[in-house]
Amino acid sequence: MAQKIGTRRVLSASTITGDEVVNHQNEDIGKIHELMIDLESGRIAYAVLSFGGFLGMGNKLFAIPWNAFVIDEEDKKMILDVDKERLRNAPGFDEDNWPDMADSSWGKKIYSYYGKRPYWE
Repeated sequence: MAQKIGTRRVLSASTITGDEVVNHQNEDIGKIHELMIDLESGRIAYAVLSFGGFLGMGNKLFAIPWNAFVIDEEDKKMILDVDKERLRNAPGFDEDNWPDMADSSWGKKIYSYYGKRPYWE
């Protein structure tokens, strides 16, 4: 589960989608593009981060484990503890070529890259 700064326990997905994502140095590292829900458990499996590009063109997408984020309700942004260079080298994908996010071996690699334990283990 993502940590949070604020008081609410429940937010709508549309409230989070489009939110700015910054790192701990307060550098802009993208926006939340989608939230991916594990239908079996009802949990958020990944937030899809859109990073790079110009005016929406050439953006690279990244599946980020939900528990890697801190939600800052007051400033309406997400905080991800990763520097820009590490994100540039992260496993990503483009809008027209999404990975199989239900593949647990792929998921383990993603969670491992961000130093998080998969929620399904």
